[in-house]
Amino acid sequence: MKVWLLGIPYDASSSYLRGAAEAPARIRQALVCASSNLSAEDGTDLGADGRWGDAGDAALSNDRSGYWAVEPACAAILTGEHRLLALGGDHAITYPVVRAHAACHPRLAVLHIDAHPDLYDAFDGDRYSHGSPFARICEERLAARMVQVGIRAATPEQRAQAQRFGVETIEMRQLPLSGSLKFSDPIYLSIDLDGLDPAFAPGVSHPEPGGLGVRDLLGLIQTVEGRVIGADIVELNPARDPQGITAMVAAKIVKELIARMLRDGG
Repeated sequence: MKVWLLGIPYDASSSYLRGAAEAPARIRQALVCASSNLSAEDGTDLGADGRWGDAGDAALSNDRSGYWAVEPACAAILTGEHRLLALGGDHAITYPVVRAHAACHPRLAVLHIDAHPDLYDAFDGDRYSHGSPFARICEERLAARMVQVGIRAATPEQRAQAQRFGVETIEMRQLPLSGSLKFSDPIYLSIDLDGLDPAFAPGVSHPEPGGLGVRDLLGLIQTVEGRVIGADIVELNPARDPQGITAMVAAKIVKELIARMLRDGG
């Protein structure tokens, strides 16, 4: 089993600011920055472990035609026992990435970390907006279970959508949890960096105060009960991250996700 990073430099479905397409390169720079190292907190030395690699960026144009190229780019990696960690890009990419995973895992649980539910039927008339990926995932029944954590900016429409689709919503005002989350189905973990409080991750297009701390998110990655088989990290906007703080946070999350997937992969 091997975990592959795949950059998806796509932000054509962003509703407010563009810039997330530049994120994969910035996350890679932070990952190898000499200010830190490649050791995960469980002791996994990613600098010496040959069970992960970087597949580079998906070859796609940053427009709607490129959007439809995301799923086949992911499917090309998900062969045999390979695992995928996608580096977005805006959150629109999660729908095609999950489609590729669902083809390999007929029963899939999606654990979604975000300030926003991203459940609009359409945002500004766009059904494939970064505000709508989880509506598409639910409509196609790509996830047997969906849990959203960190929500603190849900509109009435999105609350109604969550009820319609049976989404389990854990809002920030309900945290901390009394116990760890448990899943019986393979887990796909989608992390929007604006799920974190902007004090920790300012370099996003839609900062929403009152969010998770980095330690909260790392703890969730490390302790969620189940088997993590895939993940994405989205919505870093380098144009709003001049000091690289959010890129370093993203790189930290990358290390912990790779270590977790390696552990769960056997």
